[in-house]
This record gives sequence, C-alpha cells and structure tokens, in this order.
Amino acid sequence: MSELRLSVPKMVTELPGRKSKELLKLREENVPGGVSYGIPTFIKRGEGAMFEDVDGNIMMDFAGGLGVLNIGYSHPEVVEVVKEQCEKFFHTSINIIQYEQYIRLAEKLNRLVPGDFKKKTMLVNSGAEANENAIKIARRYTGRSEIVTFTGAFHGRTSLTMALTSKVKPYKFGFGPFSAGIHRAEFPYIYRRPKGISEENAVKYFVEKLRNFFLEEVNLEEVAAIIIEPVQGEGGFITAPMEYVKELRKVCDENGILLICDEVQSGYCRTGRMFACDYWAEHGIYTDIMTSAKSIAGGLPLSAVTARAEIIESSQAGGIGGTYCGNPVAATAALKVIEIMERDNFADKANHIADIAMNRLNEMKEKYEIIGDVRGLGAMMAIELVKDQETKEPAKDEIKEIIKECNKQGLVVLDAGVRGNNIRFLMPLVITDEQLNFGLDIIENAIVKVCESVYSCC
Repeated sequence: MSELRLSVPKMVTELPGRKSKELLKLREENVPGGVSYGIPTFIKRGEGAMFEDVDGNIMMDFAGGLGVLNIGYSHPEVVEVVKEQCEKFFHTSINIIQYEQYIRLAEKLNRLVPGDFKKKTMLVNSGAEANENAIKIARRYTGRSEIVTFTGAFHGRTSLTMALTSKVKPYKFGFGPFSAGIHRAEFPYIYRRPKGISEENAVKYFVEKLRNFFLEEVNLEEVAAIIIEPVQGEGGFITAPMEYVKELRKVCDENGILLICDEVQSGYCRTGRMFACDYWAEHGIYTDIMTSAKSIAGGLPLSAVTARAEIIESSQAGGIGGTYCGNPVAATAALKVIEIMERDNFADKANHIADIAMNRLNEMKEKYEIIGDVRGLGAMMAIELVKDQETKEPAKDEIKEIIKECNKQGLVVLDAGVRGNNIRFLMPLVITDEQLNFGLDIIENAIVKVCESVYSCC
C-alpha cells in the first residue's frame, strides 16, 4: 500500500497551480463550456480516497467521481485484471462474437438483485442508457405509453431521461421539447413538508398526494411504469420512506404497472447494502426492473438493466443492446469489483463510515444554525444548509463559498438538490478513519469561516 493511499491533504500551491492554469487555458480553447467542472485542477494519479494533482497538491475526494469510486482510485486487484484482459482483447461486440465476461456478470447480478424469481440482465454503457432501456422494456412489456417519475429526480441527460429528470437548470434548460408521456408526482421530501404537517404525519401526507395524483394527473390504465430512486441523488440524497415505497408497490400490483428502481448512484454498497432496494426486500417489496451503473466497474463505463425474466424477454431480438454494451474490459473490472466488495464487506465499510460521519454532522447541526438537515442512508449522506431554520430559505451562496474553502484546504466536495443548497458525501468506501475525520474537520472549519464572514457568527 503506497504512501498516497494512506495520506491526508497537503496543499503546496493555490488552486489552480501553474500546470493546472496551463491546462485550463487549453481546455477553454478546445472543450465546450457546457461540459462543466467543479474544481480548477487536474489529477495526476489517485489511490484509495486520495489523489495528487499535476502541481503536486495531495487532495481528498469526497465526491468519488460522482459516485463511481466506491472501491476507490486504482484498486490494485482491479488494475491487474484489467491489464490481463487488455493483453487479450479490448473489444468485440456481444451482438456479433460472444465472450464469457458478459454472461458471468449477468449471472452475478441476477443473483445479487433482490427477488426470489427468475431474473435476466442486459449490459449497457451509462446510467442514462440503462434508464432509457428500462423505459423501453417497460413500454414493450405492458403495451402502455405513460411513465411516472418524481420531483427532484435525476435519471440522465439523453432526450428521454432529460424528460424524466426534474431539475431544469442546468440539465434541461433550452433543450426541449421533451419526450411525451412523462408525468411527475411529488417525491416525499420530509424536511420540506408543508408547515403544520408534523414529521410523524408527513409520510401519510405524501401518500395521500400520490393517490390524488393518480386521480387527477394520469390514467392508471395507461401507465407502463413508475421509476424512482430509492435515495435521490441530484435531488439532495433524500430517502424514499418505506411506507411510501409500500404504497407504490401496491399501486403497481393493483394496476399492472411496473416498478423501476434507479440504483445508478445508490448501488454497489454505497447505502450499507449491496443495493438500496435490499432494504425494500426486508419488507417483502421487490422491484420489477432495476438499473445500476457508476461504481459497478470501478471507473470504466458500464451499466446494467436487471429485470424479471418475462419482462426483459418481451423485447424482440435486436431490440435492445448496442455496439459497446458490456465491453469485455469493463465487464472484467466489474466482476472483480463485485468480488472484492462481497469478500471485504464493503457494505459494512459504508455503515462504519456512516456511524462516524453522521455523528459528526449531527454534532455540527447542533452547533451551527446554517445546517437545517442531516440525512442519509449508509454512506450516501448530505447536509442541507439554510439561511433561516424557520423559513428554510436555501443558503445557496454560502454553500458555494464553503465548497471553495474546502477545495483550498484540499477536499473535493459537491453540492446537490434542486435548490443547490446541499453538500453531498460520496467518499470512496476504502477511506481510512483518519482521512474521514480529517475531511470532516475541513468541512466544519469551512462552515465556521463562511458563517463568520457572512453572519459574523454561526
């Protein structure tokens, strides 16, 4: 295990450093501004939860490549199997020449995805592509056209998945018109429940809103599927309450509707289970179609659609798939990633991280009025910042300054939520306790500094 893997942040230049400035200039000349970036630096190498930039700064990553690096940067066992596969062949399309890795990975996912029924899996390239195929398959199987999604949802940036996605800026602005047949119900955002509704009664309130939605907004007999994230990602790391999920399953069962669970960001041990819908299974609730991506292959592009066999088999030969889908190098990486996650109890690692981080974040909430809410499932955690605890006015400007301050101190963090006032935590699950606490110290110090400059106190 190298020194970088076990290090803590050490900044030797301001951001951006000299080499990063040169690359930023080159980027501006050659890359469209629509491909945004969060931090003005360029990585040279990464290990575990740490990376070194081109200017020699050692930095900690609490963003994890947008949830892709649950297993960490450059896991040596994954690197080794990828090298071995690259020496054999990079690619051949599964639609032309068969290769074993695709079949073995499908077999493994069919075993891991909850449900004591026959399942089958197809592999694609990205979370958006997985969700798009899930919708295609649901429409093909049911013969229906309408899809229900939720406020706060993020399902991708393709034409169809943009329509499923809730946040207008930056994801949808100016890109319409959007695909037809999409209907948006209100997600049970407990923290932002209406005034006068207690936390205890909030789920009942949102369940009643869901029932009214189906009376007022869309004919149940025309709905092919309901697609939901068990924990909203871009929406602000909001967990769907179990009673709400039970209601969704009931609606689906009574009306011939498929339930699609989008595990693109929540999957692969992030929430303290292999998949967040494992928590559903503990209550006897199973999804009809599940999509997964991001951390499946440790950083190589790969995603999956796993469904009840009779549903996914409804497509005609050639109706689903694609040239790069289930690339053999990516599938090889995924097989090793899942093997390591099961062997080394990565779900337990996520829960251990949550025990430390949630305790620290809740302590901060008691001390700093700017923190309105602390929430999460496993190591998929967020804090919501507000200007006023009573009005819950989003502290959007303050969060930008907090993130900048964290970057200065060598910590990469991201915002989230349609209001842009959440800090989300997606640190690699291989992070050490020392690194985790060091990063949380940076977060707290940044909150204090920004609060003092804006409000004179916290």
